[in-house]
Order: sequence, then structure tokens, then C-alpha cells
Amino acid sequence: MPGHRPAPEGDTGGPAWPADALAPGSRVTVVRDPDWDGPWQVEFTGTIDPMGAPEPNEHAHALSGELLYWVTFDSPQYDGDGAGPYRKARIWGRYLRAGAGAA
Repeated sequence: MPGHRPAPEGDTGGPAWPADALAPGSRVTVVRDPDWDGPWQVEFTGTIDPMGAPEPNEHAHALSGELLYWVTFDSPQYDGDGAGPYRKARIWGRYLRAGAGAA
């Protein structure tokens, strides 16, 4: 399929990994939204998890073409409502910054 690459580790059961998406294993910083108190209590680092290819975000407030990524956190985190701790979550693409700031 044009614009896609196979999912890592031979996973053929799910969707292909989009060619323009952050690659599995990429280091990222999960950032807070500047307009509201969330979606996480603090900014933190993590890694794009290969467990599932990024998928289109179909939420009504998603940006056009925005993807959802599985991210494994370097340390457990609490969301903006105080729930958690979480070690991994699906994160909207707008809240991810590749490389810069990721340890």
C-alpha cells in the first residue's frame, strides 16, 4: 500500500505503519496542552511502542490527519484528572515532540 510500511516485528494482523508517522522506538516528549490543564499533569519522556501502528484519530476535536500513538512512558504518569499511574497510553499526535527534550 503506498505511503505505508509494514508494522514492526512481522505483525501482519493490524494496519500497516504509516510512512509519515513517527517510527517505532522513536524517543518523544509528551507535552501539555497550552490551552487547558491537561491531558497530563506534567511533561515527560517516552518511546513510541511497536505494539500497534499509529491509527487515525477520529475524535471530533482531532486535527485533520492526526494520528494516535501507543507510547511507553519512562516512568509512571498521572493524567490531568489525577488518574493513574499509567505506564503506557494512546497519545494524540499533537501532544508528542520527537527527539528534542527526550532523554
